[in-house]
Amino acid sequence: MKNKVKQGIKVRATAALAVHAVRDQGRSLDAALAALEGLDDPRDRSLVRELCYGVLRTLPRQEALAGALLHRPLKRADRDLEALILVGLYQLTDTRIPPHAAVAATVDAARTMGKAWAPALVNALLRRFQRERARLLEPPDPAPEVRWLFPRWLLEQLRTAWPQHWREIITASNARPPMTLRVNRLKTTRIQYAQQLSSAGLTARPSRDTTHGLTLERPVPTTELPGFADGLVSVQDAGAQLAAGLLDARPGECVLDACAAPGGKSAHILEHAGGDLELTALDVDPARLEQVRANLRRLSLSARIVQGDARAPGGAWTQAGAQAGAQTGAQTGAQTGAQAGYHRILLDAPCSATGVIRRHPDIKWLRRDTDLSALCGVQARMLDALWPLLVPGGTLLYATCSLLPAENEGQIRAFLRRRDDARARPLEEAWGIARPCGRQTLPQAGGPDGFYYALLEKSG
Repeated sequence: MKNKVKQGIKVRATAALAVHAVRDQGRSLDAALAALEGLDDPRDRSLVRELCYGVLRTLPRQEALAGALLHRPLKRADRDLEALILVGLYQLTDTRIPPHAAVAATVDAARTMGKAWAPALVNALLRRFQRERARLLEPPDPAPEVRWLFPRWLLEQLRTAWPQHWREIITASNARPPMTLRVNRLKTTRIQYAQQLSSAGLTARPSRDTTHGLTLERPVPTTELPGFADGLVSVQDAGAQLAAGLLDARPGECVLDACAAPGGKSAHILEHAGGDLELTALDVDPARLEQVRANLRRLSLSARIVQGDARAPGGAWTQAGAQAGAQTGAQTGAQTGAQAGYHRILLDAPCSATGVIRRHPDIKWLRRDTDLSALCGVQARMLDALWPLLVPGGTLLYATCSLLPAENEGQIRAFLRRRDDARARPLEEAWGIARPCGRQTLPQAGGPDGFYYALLEKSG
């Protein structure tokens, strides 16, 4: 029992440090959690994640509550303690943790921060919240950020871009995401795997608009998924699963997945084509390429994995495309440029990630409106750099997990103005919303995240 109490204290302290790293040091939540060690019990790690994700999902509300409870703001040097207060408040507002246990563990966590006055302050604030809960949770005129749990600049962007849908987008983005699986068609079928899930006591339904997707009734650790280690299934959002079908790579083709990490779309492209592809998985980050290797190895798939910058073609991945292009030219009698070589390219471009906020709530507080111009510049440079590597008659699928038009149809329209050998193929699909160029999914309860796709064809 004593050890359990100690672990409960460590859970709160760990969660507070991670929230502090995001809120005050600008680190991603994934990076902050990866840097924290010392919790061996999966249940403790799960609770840390729940507290961190929950605080960041509801951050403006918790900050407003803390501000109302404090007589004066804490000093900047005490922002780590303020993060712990936010963790304590979240437990009382949004979890089923017994209030006495939440308060006691959070107060004891304050004792680990080396501030003698901190435990008394945390105890007083949390107990005052309990006494005045009804009044504090219903302020007469909450600020837009507190009401919608979104930064004001992003609220304005979404209202402008999606006047008919912005409320639904925000509601879905503030909710917990579904856990969706992609069944590996090379090893089993969706029906067969659903039966395996059922035998393991897990309920799933087919994911709408996907051919191999299953959405679980409740999320579970991957260790509880039958055959996960053997590559029967992967975790991938339903919206992300649309990419492989749109790219529609055929057996024997040479394909480039630019910005491939962590490898989910690369694996799906290979599965879609029966594994018979010359696929190059490119990414600038060598550490994230290790994730690509691990994912492909688990699924018994192979690809050429190359570190490189999609803004600056060169080296092995450019040569691979050129060699394939030369072979294609010899087979067809066509004249292929020295650089052109890939039959299909997926550009899953770096973006604001505003369509996947429910999976990464730290995005709301790490992104700034000033980031958009730089991101759009990167996207444009990648499009311009990759286009010459595409064979005449080839297709490039441009994808983002953004909801902002400047990164999506605005980017594609500008590219089409720059290139007279490119055209956007109409996507007359049943899913999503048609845009001036391409198609968009919006975050939906139990459904896909927000993704944008545009399919570009190169004239022959």
